[in-house]
Amino acid sequence: MSTPPEEGQLLHLLLKLMNAKRTMEIGVFTGYSLLCTALALPEDGKITAIDVDRKSFEIGLPFIQKAGVEKKIDFIESEALPVLDKMLQEGREEGSFDFAFVDSDKENYGEYHERLMKLVKIGGLIGYDNTLWFGTVVVPDCSSLPDDGRRLRDCLVNFNKFLASDPRVEISQICIGDGITLCRRLY
Repeated sequence: MSTPPEEGQLLHLLLKLMNAKRTMEIGVFTGYSLLCTALALPEDGKITAIDVDRKSFEIGLPFIQKAGVEKKIDFIESEALPVLDKMLQEGREEGSFDFAFVDSDKENYGEYHERLMKLVKIGGLIGYDNTLWFGTVVVPDCSSLPDDGRRLRDCLVNFNKFLASDPRVEISQICIGDGITLCRRLY
């Protein structure tokens, strides 16, 4: 369930190329992608990391501490939508993030997208993980998948269609790991 190393390297390089300073991660798990992000940011860079399970984050925390990047991370143990809604209600966070990475509950990708389109700056980048869902998003007959897998696959098929037609973003879907879709905010 962790981000594959080649995906972590890609995110790391993109963040350096962007000169990103302020990022967000929705869905942290044990924190490998979080570590890749933290290592790419400058000393004064900050990451808002949101996950419902602090115990999983704490598995990877010793590696984050050993790398000396713990101070860059603000971990929030919560469901993400209430946190994002609070940021938007307070009005101080709009357009303040350079990058956001989403690897959480796939059913809410569309909800996250609408909020992130306000929180990530114009020209900023949003990455959605697992958008190829084991390659099943291109297979017309997914009857061999378990019910939960089919449901999540259908969510991702619909989300991919939505992103492809969203005029506010320029996208690139990359066949790395289980697929990552990068969205550059245009306006």
